[in-house]
Amino acid sequence: MSAVARVRVIDSHTEGEPTRVIQLGEIELGPGPIASRVERMKQVFEQVFRPLVLEPRAGPAFVGVWFGTPSEPGCLHDVIFFNSAGPLGMCGHGTMGFMVTLRHLNMESQGRHRLNTIAGPVSAELIDDTRVRVENVPSYVIQERVMLSVMGYGEVQGQVAYGGNTFFLVERSPVPVWSDNLEDLFKCSRGILQAVHRAGFGDVDHVELFGPPTVEGADSKSYVLCPDGTYDRSPCGTGTSAKLACLAAAGKLAPGVIWTQESILGTTFRASYERKGDRILPTIEGTAHVTAETQLIFSPSDPLREGIVLE
Repeated sequence: MSAVARVRVIDSHTEGEPTRVIQLGEIELGPGPIASRVERMKQVFEQVFRPLVLEPRAGPAFVGVWFGTPSEPGCLHDVIFFNSAGPLGMCGHGTMGFMVTLRHLNMESQGRHRLNTIAGPVSAELIDDTRVRVENVPSYVIQERVMLSVMGYGEVQGQVAYGGNTFFLVERSPVPVWSDNLEDLFKCSRGILQAVHRAGFGDVDHVELFGPPTVEGADSKSYVLCPDGTYDRSPCGTGTSAKLACLAAAGKLAPGVIWTQESILGTTFRASYERKGDRILPTIEGTAHVTAETQLIFSPSDPLREGIVLE
């Protein structure tokens, strides 16, 4: 891009995790099915989309949202979530932030709406101006009782499960899941991710470590490592979905029973599930708040036009 580019966005946070929605029509991805649109996004990702969620115009943990006309019958929009590592199959917190943003823009009223994501159609219900209930894609356990050898942390056992993204979930974290342990939690989860890839599970791109809850009414506390190398400030919607799949498979949580998942910040999602054949259909509920309306400027003379990439 040789000219000054301007992109209007709306920022929000869902239980602490930021979402940045590109306003409708600001960036076109053309017609066709969502898979074609994802391929077009990938072709220009480093020049056009990644800078939207990198410093100096964003910060760690930002998830971007592109939306456009639906390619799936009965859906409100095609919605593509992405972070600085690339497109995401689904994003629970991002869905909540997206719906609250539409409400803020007076584009949608309260009620239930269907969205088409990379992982498939999901349902999102605007309960009020800030609270959203998301019915996620079918979720399931891929492999139980996977034992890993992680340098510096010894033997670690976990499960591989899908909840819209693919997770390695560790029920008993080798590092206490406390907010003052962030550096060690990052090192541990990065080591686990490398070990799970060596074990042959290349599709895993998130790691979720669990510990005892620290807020009243919660059932578990989690630390989630995301594909871009940041940690999820929210309890992670797709991660909570994968967690429910593990609990259901182990017979530890019955359909319809509420599971309250706490984040590393102490914020929570309320979740439950229904059976869907040999899989589950998770429902996640949380709150999101709009924080900014912004016009981002990308000048050709700016040496950091394409963002700051920290390895």
